[in-house]
Amino acid sequence: MRIGVLTGGGDCPGLNAVIRAIVRKGVGVYGHEFVGYRDGWRGPLDGESRPLGVREVRGILPRGGTILGSSRTNPFKEGGGSAKVLEQLGRDGVDGLIAIGGEDTLGAATRLGAEGVKVVGVPKTIDNDLGATDYTFGFDTAVNIAMEAIDRLHTTAESHQRVLIVEVMGRHAGWIALHAGIAGGANVILIPEEEFSIERVCEYIERRFEQQYAPILVVAEGATPKGGVPESKDFPTDAFGHVRLGGIAHWLEGEIEQRTGREARATVLGHVQRGGTPTAFDRVLATRFGLAAIDAVQEGEWGMMTALRGTEIELVGLEEATAELKTVPEHFYRGAEVFFG
Repeated sequence: MRIGVLTGGGDCPGLNAVIRAIVRKGVGVYGHEFVGYRDGWRGPLDGESRPLGVREVRGILPRGGTILGSSRTNPFKEGGGSAKVLEQLGRDGVDGLIAIGGEDTLGAATRLGAEGVKVVGVPKTIDNDLGATDYTFGFDTAVNIAMEAIDRLHTTAESHQRVLIVEVMGRHAGWIALHAGIAGGANVILIPEEEFSIERVCEYIERRFEQQYAPILVVAEGATPKGGVPESKDFPTDAFGHVRLGGIAHWLEGEIEQRTGREARATVLGHVQRGGTPTAFDRVLATRFGLAAIDAVQEGEWGMMTALRGTEIELVGLEEATAELKTVPEHFYRGAEVFFG
């Protein structure tokens, strides 16, 4: 068979490990041929592709990002939709696609699959918020990057007796903030699942200073205070309609200084969490996902997605994969609150 591979949405560490595993097993074991589509769904829409063989995937295991490029192109907004994708796949002699992406990329794959495109999905979200899989690759790397930043900020916080606020990724789910905050010894962790009281946050800060220590706050980009914060109508959105978040740490910086009189400084990690080499855990998980994806193609298991369930890789329907957002359960957050203040 001739198989297309694409990576969509935001990049994250481990994407190249998936591509490598798909190609190495697909060529070496099954004798398939591969086409790498450029920049997510834009590739099959515009006919942008590159050769993808064993030579092209050598040495990419430890590399961050994706050798295929990525984008947030929505095939149902760019014009043509499934008809254009099917036409291009036919022109390229491609029998089916492996789509590696998160909620939006796999949501588009689900719609395309229902309209005749043969597709297998691989879950990719740095936020670890896909309900059908226990973990996604890239998450562990992001947590470790954030944890290291928190470790470093502790020393400067203590030296200057100031409040330091670390903003991490997490639009609707606070998994990165919670894991990094617990691992890094944060004194307050704020997540999208729980609206926070700014008064309560300031109480935690004062309590920390009373103990002769300086506080570290970790906040997910999607966290909001009770009552919300003023929003700009000019916030840009992507092709799937998501507002670009960010800035809650700077809002907290101003509020804390005003309410406590303590000096506060915000650090927004942003895309630093996406970059660089993946951890061992993410390399192994991504490799296992890639191997399972090409096995699914070989068996004709179209419309399915690879998922980690416990310690095993299983196949689940694409519709199930995108049906429910996995958020932080309340009991997990309550456990973390023991260490606040």
